[in-house]
Amino acid sequence: METELYLPIKTFLETAGYAVKGEIGGCDLLGLNDGEPPVVVICELKLSFNLELVLQAVDRAAASDEVWIAARVSAKGKGRESDRRFRDLCRRLGFGMLAVSDNGSVDIVVSPIAPMPRKNARRRSRLVEEHRRRKGDPALGGSTRKPIMTAYRQQALVCAAALENGVQRPKDMRASAPKAPQILRDNVYGWFERVDRGIYALTELGAEALKRWPVQQP
Repeated sequence: METELYLPIKTFLETAGYAVKGEIGGCDLLGLNDGEPPVVVICELKLSFNLELVLQAVDRAAASDEVWIAARVSAKGKGRESDRRFRDLCRRLGFGMLAVSDNGSVDIVVSPIAPMPRKNARRRSRLVEEHRRRKGDPALGGSTRKPIMTAYRQQALVCAAALENGVQRPKDMRASAPKAPQILRDNVYGWFERVDRGIYALTELGAEALKRWPVQQP
């Protein structure tokens, strides 16, 4: 599975000085350095190097400073990582290539040295904000077919945990969930119910969510 590539690539980028988290804004991995503004590095994962992986990288390029594509090394050494045409394509696009071996070691096949496309400042800003707001790294890069633990979902769960013992007002949750008023009002997941003006309770769906994703109380 693609998630098996996540930790080796995460370690590779962290060693290079980036704080890395998985599944940020649809990116398998997103790394930020300590600069201000930070350097944004995106890496997309596939079990093998293919055109779809390159197309994903093209889609991410405008929101990042550096893009890598990563895949497992072909067992017989005949994968795209050995194809000069594929490597040259990545060079022309400015994408780096990382090959992951069965033992988890990561090798640089192509370095991202070519000029990058024009930046999408708005999308880049959303990615940086989500990375900084998300607590820890709760999602393995490359995950599919299951909900991603976004910063919004994390705050919604904090609100649900606060309501587990009875009704509350949004302002009482702001210390641990700054977006509590908006989260309770929008009720995206159906976890909350307004019982009076400015007062909310937990629904059955909210209680089920807490069983699935328990919140550690401070």
